[in-house]
Amino acid sequence: MATLAWPRPGVFRARPDVGTRLLEAAGLLILIGISLLVRTGQLGTHYWIDEGLSVGIADRPLLDIPGVLVQDGSPPLYYLLLHVWMRLTGDGEVATHWLSLIFALACIPAALWVGASLFDRRTGWTLALLAALCPFLTTYAQETRMYSLVAFLGLLATGCYLHAYVRGRRGCRIPFGIALALLLYTHNWALFLGAAFAIGLVVVWTALPAGGEERRRLLRDALIGFGLAAVLYLPWVPTLISQTLHTGAPWSNAPSFRALIHAPDLVFGGFDGTVAILLAGGAGVVAAARADAFERRVVVPVLLVLAVVPILIPWLTSQVSPAWATRYLAVTVGPLLLLSAFGLRRAGGIGVAGLVLLTLMWASTGAPTAKSNVHLLGEELGPDLRRGDLVVATQPELVPVLSHYLPRDDGLRFATPLGVVTDTGVTDWRDGVERFDASSVSEELIPLLDEVPVGGQVLLVTPIITSEARWSAPWTRRVYDRTLEYEGVLRGDPRFELVATLPDQVRSLPPNPVQGLLFRKVG
Repeated sequence: MATLAWPRPGVFRARPDVGTRLLEAAGLLILIGISLLVRTGQLGTHYWIDEGLSVGIADRPLLDIPGVLVQDGSPPLYYLLLHVWMRLTGDGEVATHWLSLIFALACIPAALWVGASLFDRRTGWTLALLAALCPFLTTYAQETRMYSLVAFLGLLATGCYLHAYVRGRRGCRIPFGIALALLLYTHNWALFLGAAFAIGLVVVWTALPAGGEERRRLLRDALIGFGLAAVLYLPWVPTLISQTLHTGAPWSNAPSFRALIHAPDLVFGGFDGTVAILLAGGAGVVAAARADAFERRVVVPVLLVLAVVPILIPWLTSQVSPAWATRYLAVTVGPLLLLSAFGLRRAGGIGVAGLVLLTLMWASTGAPTAKSNVHLLGEELGPDLRRGDLVVATQPELVPVLSHYLPRDDGLRFATPLGVVTDTGVTDWRDGVERFDASSVSEELIPLLDEVPVGGQVLLVTPIITSEARWSAPWTRRVYDRTLEYEGVLRGDPRFELVATLPDQVRSLPPNPVQGLLFRKVG
């Protein structure tokens, strides 16, 4: 191969005529409409813990958000956008979920552009269909978190990267650098996709003639694209270092090998969807590698690197310093879908059958009706609370969502095992495990109970622990222990009587369930 130019020039057809453009515009609108039908069924789902954190952080003054995030562990871009959005629409569930939905819908035209401009229009439409129905995007289009934005930016960054460094369109170097920087400002796992981009360059390098001008040009182009991303991201690096040293992910355990194998399931709608992609798309990838030397030497290896490395590296690093959550795989949604569309397009009849099967499976996928029952505490127990009453959450990160659903103007006091909470919208994760270990029931809870006047109330909010195994990480284990201790103290204190329990029976619970125990001081 003498140059980096994309082979098979017939793939890139001339600009379509007006009639074709209108048909494609209509097709795109139909896909967006179908996606809306699939992704709006649970748009009003109540917030769970992480969404409470999102709303609480975004509610801060705009310029204060980057500083607040020193306590949290996330980059600022999503929260800045959510802040502006909430000022326009409010902080209700439907309003904030719409922002995530918009990013999920934006993945559809982005996918069409990426697939069609890199390969051909059939690949573009295949990728657009996958983006319109992808279960990962269906779930996070209806959640007030950054993951649909991460998927959107990851898809754009991947497309610009392949254009710039595989297809050789040098004009895409700057857009790539900008897209990668925006992704880095959205989620820290973008660093792993950035590492995959760098490894992909090695693949391209090895395919170029040794000592040729093409290799030198590739290096110069890489310095421009990656250098721009680095310069734009540099102001956030000190905060990232602080977050790494002091917040981390103490709620995570080292992931098992099974977790690695099943990581794509969240993207492909479970094990069945993953198998369908592997069989149908994998057949197409193999066929493409056999039929075309350039695709065998460059395209397929690069696509595999971009799809696999952002999963493999965090799994490996989490064996030493656990920070694993499958939702973080949003960074690899774009590469995984692109690889899948590439394979399905080249698999012939098998690919068509696989695509039809996936479409039927994914079209029936919906988001969970609820990820928590915290809102019920506000609905059922909130009216009973009075100014000065004490709300104690044994799981500190519950406070932001609790403060959202409980009466906001009644002067409630909040506390956790880490102490009195003065800023209810943010959880301070800094050195959290160490602070847990330094606290005690006698120092944190008993003085607060002593201060409650006769007739005053204490609402104890605890996670409902249905499986002790889920609470074995450093942070969650301490939450588990404090939950048992705090409930034991309040139930055993003769000064307090239990006046309400919600829910009163543990059954038919959503994920991440909580229980509220309302005590009144009688003496």
